[in-house]
Amino acid sequence: MSFKWKDEYSMGIAKIDQQHKRLFEIGSQIYELARLKDDVDHFDEIVAIIGELKDYTKYHFQFEEELMDLYQYPQVKLHKLEHFSFIKKLNDLDLDRIDEDQERVIMDLLDFVISWVTNHIIKSDFLYKDFLKGKI
Repeated sequence: MSFKWKDEYSMGIAKIDQQHKRLFEIGSQIYELARLKDDVDHFDEIVAIIGELKDYTKYHFQFEEELMDLYQYPQVKLHKLEHFSFIKKLNDLDLDRIDEDQERVIMDLLDFVISWVTNHIIKSDFLYKDFLKGKI
């Protein structure tokens, strides 16, 4: 399993592609942490990566949503709901569980991030790709 950017994820909107690539970079950090299996306590690193992921996704989601609002994308409410559910999932991570079972938590986080980000880009973001592309 890996978390690498593929050309098929490209929206053709430079700023959004750049932000999506950054999400993949953060995902790759999660992947590298998951691969360690060194019996070392990585709690602080896991919490830091989750914080970075939260902060960056909030920034990215706000950017997307402002564009959608500006150009009156008809599915903006549904898209915002998907963004909200991603942030909620990250906010709901239990620090005690992270500390108790770091390997399982990091693998679950990796699975969630890979699945959500790739599916969200290919399915939801691609729905607004053509809508916005001619406007910005």
